[in-house]
Amino acid sequence: MASGPINQACLASDRKARSRALCGCIQAAADQTLTGSQQRRAVAFYGNPQLAQDIRQSDSVSDERFWKAYRAYGERAERLCT
Repeated sequence: MASGPINQACLASDRKARSRALCGCIQAAADQTLTGSQQRRAVAFYGNPQLAQDIRQSDSVSDERFWKAYRAYGERAERLCT
């Protein structure tokens, strides 16, 4: 089971489906897809889901690059963890 910022945010969340196994799997997907700074940025989405929407709709090149990596992470986590 992987540990890191995504795992910690997942475990601390109020989502009903959270578990050590699921959060560890999600962290493993993040480790395979996102850099450390991207992971720390993604952690903010747990406390502020609107932030994800703002980044997704941003015209910033760096936000677009981050969102592309974040989407790839989500797809990988879905494949590995469900």
